[in-house]
Amino acid sequence: MPRIAILGLHLEANAFAPVTRREDFEQACLEAGPRISTLARAPSSHLPAELPGFYGAMDASGDWTPVPILIASAPPGGPIDQALFHEFLDTMRSGLAAALPLDGVYLCSHGASSAVGDEDSDGTIAAMIRALVGPEVPIVVTHDLHCNVSERLVASVNAFIGYRTNPHVDMADRAAEAAGLMRRMLAGERYSISFIRLPMTPPTVTLLTDHGPYADLIRDAEAAMASGEAVNASVTGGFVYSDLPKCGICVTVTARDRSSARGVATRLATRAWVERGRHTRSLLSVPEAQALAVKAGRGEHPPVCLADAGDNPGGGGRGNTAWLLRALHEAGAQGVVLGVFVDPALAAEAHAAGVGALLAPAVFNRVPDEFGKTFSAPARVMVLSDGNGTGRRGTCAGREFSLGPSALLQLEGSGLQVVVGSLRRQLYEPRMLEMFGIDIGQARCVVVKSRGHFRAGFDEFFDPERIFEVDAPGLTSPILANFAFRRLPRPVWPLDPETVWNG
Repeated sequence: MPRIAILGLHLEANAFAPVTRREDFEQACLEAGPRISTLARAPSSHLPAELPGFYGAMDASGDWTPVPILIASAPPGGPIDQALFHEFLDTMRSGLAAALPLDGVYLCSHGASSAVGDEDSDGTIAAMIRALVGPEVPIVVTHDLHCNVSERLVASVNAFIGYRTNPHVDMADRAAEAAGLMRRMLAGERYSISFIRLPMTPPTVTLLTDHGPYADLIRDAEAAMASGEAVNASVTGGFVYSDLPKCGICVTVTARDRSSARGVATRLATRAWVERGRHTRSLLSVPEAQALAVKAGRGEHPPVCLADAGDNPGGGGRGNTAWLLRALHEAGAQGVVLGVFVDPALAAEAHAAGVGALLAPAVFNRVPDEFGKTFSAPARVMVLSDGNGTGRRGTCAGREFSLGPSALLQLEGSGLQVVVGSLRRQLYEPRMLEMFGIDIGQARCVVVKSRGHFRAGFDEFFDPERIFEVDAPGLTSPILANFAFRRLPRPVWPLDPETVWNG
């Protein structure tokens, strides 16, 4: 029966965030060897969601022998420490070498990683795999929609599959698709890949797939697959905060022949470029968000959800900016819930004080940084938790999560409720609030430190017309002019309106 190696690195690297280190992986997912298979076949786990999808599809389609090597996943943050990346790479290399001969390789990676000394860590892994297994062994890779694709990675694999939903809810489906292609290649099919990178890096808030220009591109890609022109057509939005030469919207088409692959890729890329001006979103200023929350609290406006997209831990933000927290508290907005404010020291203080204790004051982000200014207010400890739970909706459905030691604080005066966590996690899952006894349906305003994945978790409470993105400072601000990019290829649209692409 076929022996399929399984390995991957999940990190969305934000060049402006602190370096990602071993503890970041250990607190999220760092697994090796047979335990990967055990977790992938369990009812729930902390593995990336692709792994259960791949195992399930392979198990259902025939006999096979999984050869799990290493799965390393960390929350979005800065580039990975170079020595740690070398350690991961060596573990992958030695594990693959010991497993030879292999019949196939599934590379399950996020696709937007980088290391302190390697701008193309994903390409480095793919090239290493190809060098070890040889030219005939099929390699299938799945990537997040927010990946940065390199020519070296594309040259090293036989099939490329990117997510097609944002918020991301199709990880298991894309992995099942990868398993299907693996089975076909094991039966003898071979494919060509065509790849085009566009000089455009639209803000991530414009890359939703339920409507808008990016959604239209995804529908076109799916039509090409349905017609048989392409085995897979992936339009990936990129992750501009990585600040790398390989950033940008990419079209990667896998087809049975080179001509078809090139034709579909050119068509999709041309539409993306021609319609680039549609990538716009209206953002509320902090004062506008404050006024809206006050109106909602008075019952003069339906309940609203405010997205603090500039401080999204799901993109490398630290989860510790207090711009909205301060504004809503000082305005006395009623019925406000905010989460997750990442502050290990404050969470520990709440646990030490105990439920019912008054922290006078509670000091949020007591060590300020460029964006995370200190904010203080008296607050009562309402609920304490270990922060562990299992998601029930959207991106986190059926997956384990941990906020670390956590607390629900209620600010004196305004009554504003804040979930404070110890681990850097974006608020994209209702259970992250419900585990503290919060009835989301009764809140007048919910502030989420997230960019977009919360939409799939909170859509039972807020329709799109009641979700507002706020222009507050942070490491993931949608206003790209706020960043001092150093490695991003220039000119690039929209930073450079005069950018030209000739196809």
